[in-house]
Amino acid sequence: MISTRLNRKTANPRLEKKTTSGPVKELLRLSAPYAAPLTIACLCVVIVNAAYLVQPLILQRVIDHFLIGHAAPRGLDSIGGMALLYLTVSAAGGVFSYIQSLLVARAGQGLIHNLRVKVLSIIQLLPLSYLDRTLPGRLITRATNDTSEISDLYTDVVVMLIKDVLLLGGIVYVMLSLSLELTLVSFIVIPVIIFLVVYIKNRIQRNFFHMKHFIGRINGFIAESISGMRVIQIFRAEREKEAQFLELNGQYFATTLTQVRLNSILKPASDLFQNLSIAILVWYGAGKIFGGSLQIGVLYAFTTYIKQFFAPISDLADKYTSIQSALVSTERICELFREQDRLEAPEEGLPVERLDGAIEFKHVWFAYNDADWVLKDVSFVIKKGQTAAFIGETGAGKTTIISLINGFYRVQKGEILIDGINVNNIRLTDLRRNVSVVLQDVFLFSGNIRDNVTLGDDIADEAVRDALRASCAETFIQDLPAGMNEPVTERGGSLSSGQRQLISFARALAHDPAIFVLDEATANIDTHTEKLIQQAVDNLARGRTTLIIAHRLSTIAGADIIIAMKNGRIAESGDSAELLKRGGYYAKLLEESRSHAASC
Repeated sequence: MISTRLNRKTANPRLEKKTTSGPVKELLRLSAPYAAPLTIACLCVVIVNAAYLVQPLILQRVIDHFLIGHAAPRGLDSIGGMALLYLTVSAAGGVFSYIQSLLVARAGQGLIHNLRVKVLSIIQLLPLSYLDRTLPGRLITRATNDTSEISDLYTDVVVMLIKDVLLLGGIVYVMLSLSLELTLVSFIVIPVIIFLVVYIKNRIQRNFFHMKHFIGRINGFIAESISGMRVIQIFRAEREKEAQFLELNGQYFATTLTQVRLNSILKPASDLFQNLSIAILVWYGAGKIFGGSLQIGVLYAFTTYIKQFFAPISDLADKYTSIQSALVSTERICELFREQDRLEAPEEGLPVERLDGAIEFKHVWFAYNDADWVLKDVSFVIKKGQTAAFIGETGAGKTTIISLINGFYRVQKGEILIDGINVNNIRLTDLRRNVSVVLQDVFLFSGNIRDNVTLGDDIADEAVRDALRASCAETFIQDLPAGMNEPVTERGGSLSSGQRQLISFARALAHDPAIFVLDEATANIDTHTEKLIQQAVDNLARGRTTLIIAHRLSTIAGADIIIAMKNGRIAESGDSAELLKRGGYYAKLLEESRSHAASC
């Protein structure tokens, strides 16, 4: 018997309470650690903008004061002095622009880091009901693409928007100080540009929602295809899958073409109206110069400011795609934040250090979808330390019962009691610490065998060895070069199916649960390995409540109670001898099993 008690680390303290703030407040909270560098970056932007605004004024003075006016140089107030001042201002602008870019980049990367940790923390707490209706590819997109684009939202929008607004305001102020008349002439085409940007903006945003939808579907399709590649190749379904992908990728391609067409309108239109504004300004200003009411340097400064004025607009047109993409990603991340508001925190509920393992179902009704009942008025009692076996055809509700005991779902009617306590009232971390499950579809993580047994918990090496020995996994591990430190590839691809099953068995044992579950754990392994596992189960089930789901009825003949499920209801229950004597559903399934084994 494994005697080491599990001392599981507590969940992330940030997730012990539900998030009550809105999505926008949550995003602001995540960016709060970077408020200082972003503020400094904004101050650098002010200096950079000031450099941009001063440069045309320096050249305007050179043209009007020295080249046209032939003024005598006085120290630094000369062409050479103005050239030095221009160089100094340009250098200062370049240095502060570099500092601003560096600060923004660091803040952006830090925000991505925090946001990905937050998203993964939420994903790990999502109920199976949510995961059942959400493609894995979409969640992967939330944690990768969407978090990166939200970082762009902070860096490209917050900082650059401040930069552009301040620059536009500064340009308007300087132009008004030089000539109100020329300023009005210069901005005659602005209303047309504003209308065009607003019109295109709405179409781009709608199209981006479609693009994000197809990206998520593509990621999910690729992940599913890779996971099922063995089946695809065995049944020669490569062409069918390729056709499905071509159709899906074609839909994404169509939305990207739409995006390209929309983006292609903004940049040329901005350039066109900029040139139109300059042409009108030059035509009007030339008349003023010939009339003697305007200096050439002022007209030159205005043409420069017009280019600077349209540069942020043109820049906005270039970056509008990424801005809209970031806004869509923000909404998708906020969906997860809203889902978190509905989550039950792992540390909420009644704390229970150790359960005895007595289980009772009282008139339980459960449906994954509304009114499509999977369990119908199910009632049974399993005493502490008993071994209970659930049998029945596929879809009878056996695995659903196990999922309910683990707290993955909540029943719609009735109640489930463990040691007389409603499972909904038990702290989730304590409930799952007391229940260990060995699944038919074993999942191993990349790392080594020891890591896959402990899963990061503080379990001594001796306890791990005891678990490996009790699960009979030691029979093959002792022949490995590195023993329990032998590397394991992703999903345990370097091990056989039986070896993965034994390691999964040891994982459950190492955590010393009060309730031990074998969910069809012997269905996919050879006879020799099955005997090893059966021997381990018989030895280790003593003093521990054990639940077994198996199609091989020979493995459950010694169970204290057998519960036969049929169409979501309990057809009959009792021990093997009692049920055989009745000659009912269990006896029928056993006879069919023996007939099938004989025919094979």
